[in-house]
Amino acid sequence: MSRMTVNEAIGQALAEEMRRDPRVVMFGEGVATKRRELVDEFGTRRVRNTPLAEGIIAGTATGAAATGLRPVIDLLFAPFLCFAMDEIVNSAGKLRYMSGGQFSFPMVVIAMTGGGWGVGAQHNHNLEAWFVHSPGLKVVMPSTAADFKSLLKAAIRDDNPVLFFVDMALGDTAGDVPAPGQVAQLGKAAVRREGDDVTIISYAKTVAASLQAADALAAQGVEAEVIDLRSLKPLDEQAILHSVRKTGRLLIVHEASRMCGVGAEISAIVAEHAFDALKAPVLRLTGPDAPAPSSHVLEQAFIPQADAIAAAALRLTGHPATSSNPAAVAA
Repeated sequence: MSRMTVNEAIGQALAEEMRRDPRVVMFGEGVATKRRELVDEFGTRRVRNTPLAEGIIAGTATGAAATGLRPVIDLLFAPFLCFAMDEIVNSAGKLRYMSGGQFSFPMVVIAMTGGGWGVGAQHNHNLEAWFVHSPGLKVVMPSTAADFKSLLKAAIRDDNPVLFFVDMALGDTAGDVPAPGQVAQLGKAAVRREGDDVTIISYAKTVAASLQAADALAAQGVEAEVIDLRSLKPLDEQAILHSVRKTGRLLIVHEASRMCGVGAEISAIVAEHAFDALKAPVLRLTGPDAPAPSSHVLEQAFIPQADAIAAAALRLTGHPATSSNPAAVAA
C-alpha cells in the first residue's frame, strides 16, 4: 500500500494498465499535457491530445474499440458529454447487442463532475443517471483514492463501455492505494461503516459527508451504516437490501438532483423487495433541481452536507433535528 491523491491514483492505474496491455491507448482533451509522464513512457502514439470535439473523440474511441484497441478517453467536464451522446449511447452502448455479441466495445470515458471548483453550471452537472438509464453502458463513481485506482483498472479491462466519473472535489484528496495486482470488481458496493439504526447510501464526495454525519449521529446514540455504492451500474442490490433489512430505515444521499436520480431507483428496489422491513419511509437527500452555481459559498450550499445528512437520519429515527443546509432537498 502507498499513499497518494486521487489524481495520482488515476495516473498510476493508467500506467499499470498500459504496461500490462499494449492495446490500451489514451486520448482526449489535454491528456498528453496533464499526464506528461504517460507520454514520456508510452509515446505519442498511445497518449494524444485531441481537438475540443467530444463527438469526434468518442466516435474515434468507439471505432478503435471495435477494431481491438482498448481506448480510454478524457472529455474533461461531464456536461461536455452532451456533445458525444450519439457516439456513446447510440453506438458504443448498443452495437455489441446489435452485433449479436460478435464485437466488444472496451472503452472508458472519463469526465469530471460535481461541485468544488466553482466552474459554473455549464461545467458542473451531475449527469450519471442519464448513463445509468442507457442500455449497454456501465457507470462508476468512486469516493476514495484506492477505488479510483482499482475500479479504473477494472473498467479498462471490461469489454463494455464504462463511464468513469471523477468528482472534482476529490481530485486532491489522499488515501492509501492497493498494489499493482489488485483490481476491484465492478458492481460491488462497500460498507464504509456498520450500524444497526439507519442505512445511509451514497457515492462520490457525499460518502465522506455521510461518514461525518455518522460520527455525529453516534454521539447522539444513533448507529448509522454507511454504504458506498462505488458502481452505479451494475448496482449492488444485494448489499442495499441486506443493509435495509438490518436497519429498517434508509436515507439516500447524492449531489445530483432528486428527480429520476439514482436515489429514485434505489427507493424503488427497496419498496419492491424489502418493504416489509421498513420502519419508516425511505428518505432522499439530494441537490436541488437547479443549475449549479459558480459561487463557492452557494456551491457548498448546493451539496448535501454532513449536518443535513445527520438531521435527515435523526428524522428517520424519530429524533428532533434541524439542518443548516437550506439548499439540500429531502423527501
